[in-house]
Amino acid sequence: MSAGETLRLAARALSRNKLRSFLTALGIIIGVGAVIFMQSIGEGAKARVRSQIESAGTNIVMLFSGSSQGPGGRGGAGSQPSITWEDLRAIQTELSSVAAVAPQMNAGQPVISETNTWNTQITGTTPDYFIIRNWPVEKGSMFTASDQASAAKNAVIGLTAAENLFGPGVDPIGQIIRIRDAPFTIIGVLERKGQNAMGNDQDDVIFIPLSAFQTRMQRGLGKFVPGRIFVSAVSPDAIPRARNEIAQLLRERHRLGADEEDDFSTSSMAEMTSMLTSTQETVTLLLSSIALVSLIVGGIGVMNIMLVSVTERTREIGIRMAVGAQPADIMAQFLIEALVLATVGGALGVLFGVGLGHLLAGKFGWTMVTRTEIVVLALGVSAGVGVIFGLYPARKASQLDPIEALRYE
Repeated sequence: MSAGETLRLAARALSRNKLRSFLTALGIIIGVGAVIFMQSIGEGAKARVRSQIESAGTNIVMLFSGSSQGPGGRGGAGSQPSITWEDLRAIQTELSSVAAVAPQMNAGQPVISETNTWNTQITGTTPDYFIIRNWPVEKGSMFTASDQASAAKNAVIGLTAAENLFGPGVDPIGQIIRIRDAPFTIIGVLERKGQNAMGNDQDDVIFIPLSAFQTRMQRGLGKFVPGRIFVSAVSPDAIPRARNEIAQLLRERHRLGADEEDDFSTSSMAEMTSMLTSTQETVTLLLSSIALVSLIVGGIGVMNIMLVSVTERTREIGIRMAVGAQPADIMAQFLIEALVLATVGGALGVLFGVGLGHLLAGKFGWTMVTRTEIVVLALGVSAGVGVIFGLYPARKASQLDPIEALRYE
């Protein structure tokens, strides 16, 4: 019997029981749909993390004080102040791989405008910070080196903080806000950054000169640089060289011996990207594995229904054998029926997974990326499930005795 004739017979048999065929394929639909949905959302999350980290600056090195060996054991980054202002100047002037350096201090603080009060993040930094972060103003201007030198009470505001303090559509330039009862004049509004990789709103912030922050918000640490330090390498490719040069310079300046631990630590955006995407990949893999279980359960459902079909069609099988059908023909027919069920279920599952993903992504603002290779793999796995779980019923049908099958009522 030709493959085309076998396929037509299989399709005719499945179409006789449309509802049963659909319910049999439902497990495959749900399994494949869940896998496609999980993978698409996972890939979208990774793409979003990469985009958000890249928007922060692809050539950034983070420098922290601390991470030294002390009496209580090894401390974390920032646990002990160790980097001085002289160290920062040396990094800026002596290292050819470094383009700019900017320290940063943060504090959550209620801010008062003429109309509202809003609890937001106050960040003290230097003008180079905005160059390093690739964060221009949408309107107005940045504070300058002279503002930093004079501890000027000027502020640059993020869009979220501006909207909550003054209302949507209101121009905050020139407006006065009070931070710890000190009046600050808003001189610039930053372009929208959106959420960072941790889901925090980067636009809910007000920047003031670091010197003003230390005067009005939090005293400094004398010769030591407080908070974390942003370092911009001359290019993304120069990041490893910049980290090595920073480490060598600080070890020399801090007179650390060969057997002594660093009293500082560095990290790059590439490391942060790798860490976050690795975590997301683990979660996606776990959820996809759970979804695969439902695909296997769907395969078991296909096998059970095919066994029922063999029993119901025993007399039909006997008649076909009596008129010349070979066991291989019978086996092929039932195997193709199982394969068609699983493949159609897989195709519907892909549509279900993609549709569900786009629906939820639009509703919750997720990013969704459906990779072609994942779709092809899902269809291949569903076809494989059909063959594997259809093999036993097909063999059972092909091994029936024609005489006994004809007697079956």
